[in-house]
Amino acid sequence: MSKQQFTTLLEEKGISLSSFQLEQFERYYQLLVEWNNKMNLTAITDEDEVYLKHFYDSISAAFYYDHMNEPLKVVDVGAGAGFPSIPLKICFPQLNVSIVDSLKKRIGFLEHLAAELELTNCSFYHDRAETFAQNKKHRESYDLVIARAVARMPVLTELCLPLAKVDGDLLAMKGADATEELKEATRAIGLLGGEVIGDNQFKLPIEESERHIILIHKNEKTPKKYPRKPGTPNKQPLL
Repeated sequence: MSKQQFTTLLEEKGISLSSFQLEQFERYYQLLVEWNNKMNLTAITDEDEVYLKHFYDSISAAFYYDHMNEPLKVVDVGAGAGFPSIPLKICFPQLNVSIVDSLKKRIGFLEHLAAELELTNCSFYHDRAETFAQNKKHRESYDLVIARAVARMPVLTELCLPLAKVDGDLLAMKGADATEELKEATRAIGLLGGEVIGDNQFKLPIEESERHIILIHKNEKTPKKYPRKPGTPNKQPLL
């Protein structure tokens, strides 16, 4: 996906980028490649592929969520090199974004990235998702929890739903196995206070790979014992 295709396809979705925002994406790409030589951030470094598989793919979350233009309090669980929350933050500067990641080196990259891109209202936390969600400062305090390529749905819901406030949302970005994963997660979603609102399926432009944007609404408070201690959700998912 060329930069021109990137801009045009976003405009078709109602997202128009200023010259400053386009410069932010260019600098993001440069820093991603530069830091990737020092640490493992991504296997994708070709510019056209980064614009498609990281930038455009991240922004696709906004195509199926009507509130991105609002000053939402958003937390991105396991963002890695900043996907999807940093591309969304560039497009929707009014978002208040927090990122939690378990690797301190990645947090260092994200802090540098935010400074270079002149992003405001961004916070970065070096923590496990399980302990972060049990922290009273963060538990059930976010309008939107977002995650991309972190874990299968039964595990992901346990890590993420405790962070969403009642009447907040979880937006899970998944690949071709999403429908099956969603079936596996039926018990977990209900147990944690959530309800599936939609499973939006589409194909990524050009390469035509299958994508799903799953939206889960938080109707009730999550029982205090969830998420369980670090490692337990992966070893013993709520099936």
